[in-house]
Amino acid sequence: MTHPVPVPHGLPTERDAGPFDPPAEITRLRGARPVSPLIFPDGHEGWLVTGYEEVRRMMTDIRFSSRQDIGVLHVPYEVPGMPVQTEPSPPIPGLFIAMDPPEHTRLRRRLTGAFTVKRMKTLEEHIAGIVERQLDHLASLTAPADLVREFALPVPSLVICEMLGVPYADRDTFQTNAARFMVRDLAIDEKMAAYGAMMTYLSELVTAKRAAPGEDILSDLARHDDLTIEELTGAAFLLLLAGHETTANMLGLGAFALLEHPEQLAELRADPGLMPGAVEELLRYLSVADIFYRYATEDVELGGELITKGSTVVVSLLAANRDPRRFENPDVLDVHRKARGHLSFGHGVHQCLGQQLARIEMRAGLDGLLRRFPGLALAVPAADVQLRTDMNIYGVHELPVTW
Repeated sequence: MTHPVPVPHGLPTERDAGPFDPPAEITRLRGARPVSPLIFPDGHEGWLVTGYEEVRRMMTDIRFSSRQDIGVLHVPYEVPGMPVQTEPSPPIPGLFIAMDPPEHTRLRRRLTGAFTVKRMKTLEEHIAGIVERQLDHLASLTAPADLVREFALPVPSLVICEMLGVPYADRDTFQTNAARFMVRDLAIDEKMAAYGAMMTYLSELVTAKRAAPGEDILSDLARHDDLTIEELTGAAFLLLLAGHETTANMLGLGAFALLEHPEQLAELRADPGLMPGAVEELLRYLSVADIFYRYATEDVELGGELITKGSTVVVSLLAANRDPRRFENPDVLDVHRKARGHLSFGHGVHQCLGQQLARIEMRAGLDGLLRRFPGLALAVPAADVQLRTDMNIYGVHELPVTW
């Protein structure tokens, strides 16, 4: 099946349609050819998948591998949370996001008990307390203040540090290195220096927990003798990075989106019972963890196209979540929408382990913010808000607000 659609050279990243919308070129490609060829900067031809059904199907097909050690990584940017590779390299122990079953299954199974819906429910009151204390801190400041630094980043950082047993006093060093590691165009030696510093710190931490375990998730993992220190370190790195980066950016960008849609904000204030559905809609609408990669281990037909063995496949979750074949008026933010079924947490065996935790934090965070600050407003023009277009997880670098 062929279409007279120009093949893009490099992944389109220019958010020309606005700060909350996919690049216009990706939207155009989804409408014309949901599985379309893509020429990478090194000349390699791979594929870009943008349609909702095509993304869902691909993410449940075991012939599309998450491993990055099975061939050269022909991508325009690094995989979120992973350094750029130009040749095959051995997998990082414990980093189960870049593994396939059965290795992925073995590690993930060790963690499922820590993130069950029931266990997350028991944490709701505790998380609400963390949110209220951080809102107290925000209220004590003189406006304007940066909502990211004073609220959106500290809340998930406090929660995940406590759950994993990472001393919160160490957060500044870790967050600085994590932020450097997530910059797309940072020199590889600087990126690897940040990565090395994080791994050294976490290796020492999990070694100490194996010797003297406490009441936290990393201690629970450390009690399993079949997990090596290297695997524990890789898993800790992934959980800590994912546990604060994605939720922090959803809180910051979510607040920005609501402030830019005052009619939706007013409806949420009038009826706080809409918040659970509004969180799902914001997750769909914003999709901060957008771009992921898979590698075809054999010839596969997808969306009427033949993806040949060895091909690199780029997936846009944001484009899939804006597919009009799945969601009516998908480019409209609607807090009344039934947005369940969105792909913001992925799909299949790699679906986000901490998705219930993220939902609880977002519900508590946004509900508290709207309740405590009825006069919340941007302190700068929307066009001056610095977007994280240079990072692997989208969001805002700062969000100056007043109240």
